[in-house]
Amino acid sequence: MNSRQTHLRFSQDIKSLLQRLAQEPLTLGDILAETSERGFSLVIVLLVLPFLFPMPPGLAGPFGAASLILSIQMVLGRRSPWLPKRIANYKFPRPFAQLLLQNLRRLTKILEKIARPRLAKIADNPLIWRINGLCISWLTLLLMSPVPFTNPIPTVGILLLAVATIESDGLLICISYFITALITLLFTFIGYALWLAPSWLPSIFR
Repeated sequence: MNSRQTHLRFSQDIKSLLQRLAQEPLTLGDILAETSERGFSLVIVLLVLPFLFPMPPGLAGPFGAASLILSIQMVLGRRSPWLPKRIANYKFPRPFAQLLLQNLRRLTKILEKIARPRLAKIADNPLIWRINGLCISWLTLLLMSPVPFTNPIPTVGILLLAVATIESDGLLICISYFITALITLLFTFIGYALWLAPSWLPSIFR
């Protein structure tokens, strides 16, 4: 078996889940029960992946909330994921799962080139698990912020952290921390610009 087949657990797991979701209505609770510890990252990927593409109305809030709940559990060091019953009983609409499956190929091609097990001492450190959860929590809050047209930006950071966690890729984890810092700076700049906007507008239209 070649290395490419062995190290892409993420793409294999996500593709398998999406194929099942496209055929039968699985709940988030069903997925968590089947994937155990890896369910943290896998379900977070399932929840934020749609933010890379046009989202059906009404899903951003519940998806973001579920991702935040899971990532906070990572911060607390939990290894068995839990969701409130109302969220755990959510079933992905079949057409929605089919759409995600179609778009997954492009993402997988990129990840095949960058993700593989590296720097195991970093990836397997229990503290790193908590830090990953903290970064995902923060990026999820940015994802849920009302700033328009910015959803894909924190989504990329979350996906990289989730994939790095699944693949035990310590190097990608470190890169993801740097990207998280850049995203934070970008949102700080956007927030500052929006805060100054009321004072700019009169001078622009004077």
